[in-house]
Amino acid sequence: MTDTAEQEREALNSGTKPVAESHKFDEASLLAWMEANVEGFQGPLEVRQFKGGQSNPTYQLVTPAKKYVMRRKPPGKLLPSAHAVDREYKVITALYPTGFPVARSYGLCTDDSVVGTWFYVMDMVEGRILWDQQLPQYEPAERHAIFMAKIKTLADLHNTDYEAIGLGDYGKPGNYMGRQVDRWTKQYKASETVHLEEMEKLIEWLPKSLPAQERTSIVHGDYRLDNMVIHPTEARVIAVLDWELGTLGEPLADFTYLLMNWVNGTIATLPDLKAHGIPTIDEAVAAYCEATNRTGLHDLDWFFAYNMFRLAGICQGIVGRVRDGTANSPQATAMAARVPLLAESAWKYAQKAGA
Repeated sequence: MTDTAEQEREALNSGTKPVAESHKFDEASLLAWMEANVEGFQGPLEVRQFKGGQSNPTYQLVTPAKKYVMRRKPPGKLLPSAHAVDREYKVITALYPTGFPVARSYGLCTDDSVVGTWFYVMDMVEGRILWDQQLPQYEPAERHAIFMAKIKTLADLHNTDYEAIGLGDYGKPGNYMGRQVDRWTKQYKASETVHLEEMEKLIEWLPKSLPAQERTSIVHGDYRLDNMVIHPTEARVIAVLDWELGTLGEPLADFTYLLMNWVNGTIATLPDLKAHGIPTIDEAVAAYCEATNRTGLHDLDWFFAYNMFRLAGICQGIVGRVRDGTANSPQATAMAARVPLLAESAWKYAQKAGA
């Protein structure tokens, strides 16, 4: 993305706004639930809605003493497995006591009569949310420290003993990559608007060439800079947000998704990473390997092909929703242009991986 695109994205997604008409609910009913279920809660309560395109509407709950955050399922008819706020609640509630940086949770409500859909409440973690991957506002040393903190935090997640913290049933064991390839193939096909030769080749090749899954860990599914809160003054992650795609799976899917910044993100456009203070891709891999006790990473080109294929599937899904009249058009025009470029890049990496 260009700097201007990053700035526009930040402006659209940062901060709060009055609650959208379609997402309003009975605030007195929520207040009564908070008084009964949230330890130490004291009203009165003001409700604001966070800007941004979260698929689960997210609200800031302001009281005189502190702020909370509520995530809820959207109103209306939903796909059975989508918007699983109970899964988000489960993972952050299990992780919080381990010291892993997530917000403290206070309660999950599965009674639709309170606000109309299931929801959970957690702490509002105050800090920096950084949108521009190049971190133009910082000096090289600070940039480097933020990147290393980001890598270390992901390694800490992947090192967490999920069985020991009660997350043994948080996902299916084994064949994570096979299930992911199948999922994104189906999403792409359901939304397809033009025939792309590279996508067809990838749909055929990816399932036949799946790398062996050596480890299973908690995976976040969308681990990136703007899904975390950085400490206000220190280069330290204090909360990882948006666990909607979290499950048990292949940790390398998570880590190589983060590496996409170096492959086709704004970092890839920097002429000299070292002078800028950002670790090279080799340094990022070395830091992750050291933190997760690995001697190296296998099948990186396969994972890059897969991640671009997945992104193409996500973008095509948005194009499909526009075709079906359920999404905004301006965004979709840009997405429609991205799909063939992602497919082409994905196929190049597939060929590097032996396709």
